[in-house]
Amino acid sequence: MGRTRTKAKKSVSAVTNSSQSSSSSAAPAISALLDKAQELIVQCDFPLARKFIDRALVGDDGSVSEKNQAKEMMGVVLLETGEVDEARELFLSLLPPHPTAPTHPPPSAHLYLAQLSADPYTALKHYQAAIDILQTQLKGKAPLPAQGDEHDEGEDEARSNIVRAYVGMVEVWMDPEYDLCFDPAASSTCDSLLANALQIDPHNLEALQCLASVRLSQEKTEEALTALLTFPPSSPDAPPARNQALVAALPLSVRLARAKLLLECGAYHDALDVLENVLASDDSSVEGWYLMGWGWWLVAERQKEGGEVEGSEGLTWEDIARDSRDCLETCQMLHKSQSDPDTPILEHVQELLGTLDALGITPSPIQDDEEGDGDGWEDASDDEDIEMS
Repeated sequence: MGRTRTKAKKSVSAVTNSSQSSSSSAAPAISALLDKAQELIVQCDFPLARKFIDRALVGDDGSVSEKNQAKEMMGVVLLETGEVDEARELFLSLLPPHPTAPTHPPPSAHLYLAQLSADPYTALKHYQAAIDILQTQLKGKAPLPAQGDEHDEGEDEARSNIVRAYVGMVEVWMDPEYDLCFDPAASSTCDSLLANALQIDPHNLEALQCLASVRLSQEKTEEALTALLTFPPSSPDAPPARNQALVAALPLSVRLARAKLLLECGAYHDALDVLENVLASDDSSVEGWYLMGWGWWLVAERQKEGGEVEGSEGLTWEDIARDSRDCLETCQMLHKSQSDPDTPILEHVQELLGTLDALGITPSPIQDDEEGDGDGWEDASDDEDIEMS
């Protein structure tokens, strides 16, 4: 755990419509179009991905399964481009009673609709429907999306999605925006849902993290910390940083939530390790700098009271408090420049900065960079055409 200091497309050719297929110059197969669209979605090039998906949808070739896959991918693209209502309608078209719904509706459509639902009961129904479909697939009563050598991978994906659905249901029950969190059965229901998730994958990090959140809400801090520090078993020769790598593979939002839970459990060293990785991935994260500043403030408080935190040996509480201030000021600057809507974060940052002012903690002096600070950045992106032949 090191002390974090504050910091001082390729263009793609448009898809052209192919002429009528011939044996010498055939139009791309729908599978090739979908593969390319998936690649572009991963690259976050949603406008171009949409062109490939459109082309797949209007083509005469392709199976029903491929056409439905194209619809699902289009729904993802619409979500990413902010066309939420259009995406919702597209996902609904993949489910009964829509007349064009496939015989075996994709569970992913239910998962997306659950996340888009404003009504908690509707969201829970979609999550449960997805779980039912996935469990049926695992029992062999419906086809898994993978075939052949990818069969095991398809099963792993199905199990992972079941766990995510259970976690999604717990999050709906715990959401303070809904009345469900005040239901007397909320705590026991969440316990039951998480038990189901962990029965499928006892070492799923997101499920364990969700369990930690529930345990904290039940004021069981030690059990929460145990869940956060539980990792898949490893071989004796596994590298020491293996667990850190597993956490680093989680989505950014999940890592931020994990760091906050660790701070609330008093595991400051572990929380700051997670946050260092977060800010290495995205140093413009308002929440990342906020949590880092708050974390260092908690470490400084403990040190000031005579305690110690791993990684802070040899530092005075004033040194650590100064690090906290640097992080909080960076957060405040980014909050303003990004017009971040999270007012509670800004209010807490200002409260902490006021406390640091009262303690006489000033910002770290600005250090000159003898080699320059990168004011002469150049955009070195190359223009290369990507064509589908």
